[in-house]
Amino acid sequence: MSIWSAADIARDSVRRQAAGLNVEQVAEKVAEAAQRERETARDARRGISSGTGLVDVDPQRLAETWAAKHTEWRRIQDLLAAAGSGVYAPDADTVGTGWERERATYRAQRLAAAEEHRARRREEASAITPQLWLSAAQAAPARHASARTGLTLEQILTQLAARIETGPDGTLSVPPFHPDHI
Repeated sequence: MSIWSAADIARDSVRRQAAGLNVEQVAEKVAEAAQRERETARDARRGISSGTGLVDVDPQRLAETWAAKHTEWRRIQDLLAAAGSGVYAPDADTVGTGWERERATYRAQRLAAAEEHRARRREEASAITPQLWLSAAQAAPARHASARTGLTLEQILTQLAARIETGPDGTLSVPPFHPDHI
């Protein structure tokens, strides 16, 4: 699913295509968009996909996009007529530029939120707190080291875990070490 609506896609596409076009060329684009809007709306009602076989195109989404493009081409045509300008300049289109800024701001916010989510997931993954259940016999050496060094059992086990080595056959071992005072 796209985060952009059909209108967002149409505005962006049409503004880029319209740059430098004169009034007559824009009128041709309005007529073309009107024709495509009718065709795609008819196909959507019939459930006909206009995909190439490689890409499945949702007929309803395509119809919405062409309807939005038609609307945007008419808006640009009206803008040129109202301004008495002969050529469309996207920078002079304050409405279109405002929409572009809104999309850029929204995109930046979505990217920042996604990065924040990834960072939070990385932090959560690195902050895993495993639980270890030991029998009295298994815990005795760690308790003895704890009593001898003045470290807590958790500190001893943390140092033990930090020194785990994996053998070529996948076995785990810890070479002898002296617990460090923290």
